[in-house]
Parts: sequence; structure tokens; C-alpha cells
Amino acid sequence: MSNEQTAIKTTYFSIIGNTCLALLKGLAGVFGNSYALIADAIESTTDIFSSALVLLGLKYAKKPADDNHPYGHGKIEPLITFIVVAFLVTSATIIGYESIEHIQTPHKTPKPWTLIVLGAIIIWKEVSFQIVMRKSKETHSSSLKADAWHHRSDAITSVMAFVGISIALIFGEGYETADDWAALLASGFILYNSYLIFRPALGEIMDEHLYDDLILDIREKSLEVPGILGTEKCYIRKSGMRYHVDLHAMVNSYITVKEGHDLSHELKDYLHSEITNLGNISIHIEPNDCSLDDCKHIIP
Repeated sequence: MSNEQTAIKTTYFSIIGNTCLALLKGLAGVFGNSYALIADAIESTTDIFSSALVLLGLKYAKKPADDNHPYGHGKIEPLITFIVVAFLVTSATIIGYESIEHIQTPHKTPKPWTLIVLGAIIIWKEVSFQIVMRKSKETHSSSLKADAWHHRSDAITSVMAFVGISIALIFGEGYETADDWAALLASGFILYNSYLIFRPALGEIMDEHLYDDLILDIREKSLEVPGILGTEKCYIRKSGMRYHVDLHAMVNSYITVKEGHDLSHELKDYLHSEITNLGNISIHIEPNDCSLDDCKHIIP
């Protein structure tokens, strides 16, 4: 299964899970007198739409390169991530506003059984976060990473609700708004996580220098190709789940143009075979006068 197929399959998992949880939280919040659970349901509802956007973005990013998009359609991924972050910020704002409103309005103490519901939700959302985050690392998908953090922010909201309801139940009258305060605190966590998701996606759009480990791997693998004496410039930009590379490779200055041309193709093919998720590789051949034994260590 390709990275694109894996990411799409994982997004379906998120959509189904969020739909079930949104219904469960909403019903439990209404019948259990817990605004924290209702706030949780609001976030899960936004998660459904954001996961659907991630799914559409992944399917679009999967389209092959064409004349108008020679590097493929992968840049849609960070753009979708921005929209997902907007959903997170919106849901956090709604939760925060409604929490303040409920704090100022007297209401009943939440039902004790809502803690059981929340406990199950916390476990499920954390498991979902681990699954989706693992898949995002496996596929190098920024939008899937944003989707994973949706699960984690949902788990955080549920933990806050659990604490708030517990306080209201333990201390009784006068502490009915504890779960509202918990929801307000959770909205702050969601805003913070929104920034953590937004910043890497912005770096991807701006082609920031973010891939030192991959550059080192490319340099080391390049030296395994007979005839490649070393490497100079190596620039990487990410598009979707693919990394496009501009590499300057050093060869003996006395070989023919044809031999240098053939070496560049050998190097390109070798890098594609050894390192997954590389997209277009542009290789510029640099002449060098030193011997292979003298120059093989050159990795600026």
C-alpha cells in the first residue's frame, strides 16, 4: 500500500470515529447536565468536517504531476492543514465563549455516570491519536499530523471535563460550574495545539530549511555510487508526502560529458531506490580534480 493510500485509509478511520463520538458526547452532555461534554461534542463535530477536508486534500495531492503542476499537487496538504487549524481555532473560540456564558448561569450538577462516558472517550481518543500520528510519520503527511492532533486536543478536552465534573460531584453545591471552567481551560489547550500544527505547515509552504537528517542521508548515500566524489549544495522542499531534491554532486573533472551525464542518472536512480518518498531529483555535476580516495569524505 502506498503512502497516499495509507493516509487516505487512516482519514476514513478518523471520520468514522469522530462521528460516533460526537453523537455519544452530545447525548451524554444533554442528559447528563454537562456542558463540558457538550463542548467536547462541538469539537468532535468540527473534527468530522476537518477530517473530511483532509481526505479531500489527500485525494487531490495524490494526482500525478502535469504540465501546470510539474512537481505534483502535494502543496494542497499544508493548505488543508491551515483550514484544519482554522476549524480548531473556531471550535476553541466557541467553547471558550459558551463556557463563560455557562459559568455566569446557574445550572444543575453533572450526572455521575458522565465520568464513565468520559473515561472511555479519553482512552479511545488517545489510542486514535497514537494510531494517526504513527501513520502521519510513516507517510510524512502534514495534514494527517494535523488530524492526529485533533484527536489529542479532543482527549485533552475530555480530561479537563473529567476533572471538572469530578470536582463538581465531590464538592457539591457551589461547584456546579467546575466543568465549565474545565471546558474554558481546554479551549486554551486547543489554541496552543493549533499553533503547533500551523507552524510546520507554514514552513512547508515557505520551503524552509527543515530537513537536515534527510540531507545527511542523501549525502551519505550519494558516496555509495561509484564515481561520485562528494556533494556540495543540497536543497530540499516538501510537497505533500514527497521531498524534491536539488543536489550538486562532484565527479572527476577528466571524465567525459557523457560519463558525467550517466553518473547523474545512476545517482538519481540509486537515491530513489534507497530513500523512500523522494520526488523529483535535480542533479548538477561539479568537476573536481582530486582522486576518489581523496575526495570521498567531502560532505560540506
